[in-house]
Amino acid sequence: MGRYKNGKDVLPPTLLRQIQQYIDGELLYIPKQSDERAGWGQLSGTKARINDRNDEIYAEYCKGRSIADLERVYFLSGDSLRKIICKQQQARVISGS
Repeated sequence: MGRYKNGKDVLPPTLLRQIQQYIDGELLYIPKQSDERAGWGQLSGTKARINDRNDEIYAEYCKGRSIADLERVYFLSGDSLRKIICKQQQARVISGS
């Protein structure tokens, strides 16, 4: 979210009075005009890093590495690893890989 701006500094007085009829003295978020927003982790690269990690987990699992071993390496619970592996398997079935 961007910096906080005072409505008195950026809005015409008539518009400010109209807005105050609906929300007086409270914070109001005004979204960007564009409907296109970056998805979670896309700008920071986090999503790509997690996808790469999940690919790596799946590859290690396919090579025979146990869930218990993967838990120690990736610091994830067995349930989380099973979900990752299941999603990776489904993605490969859908893509035909």
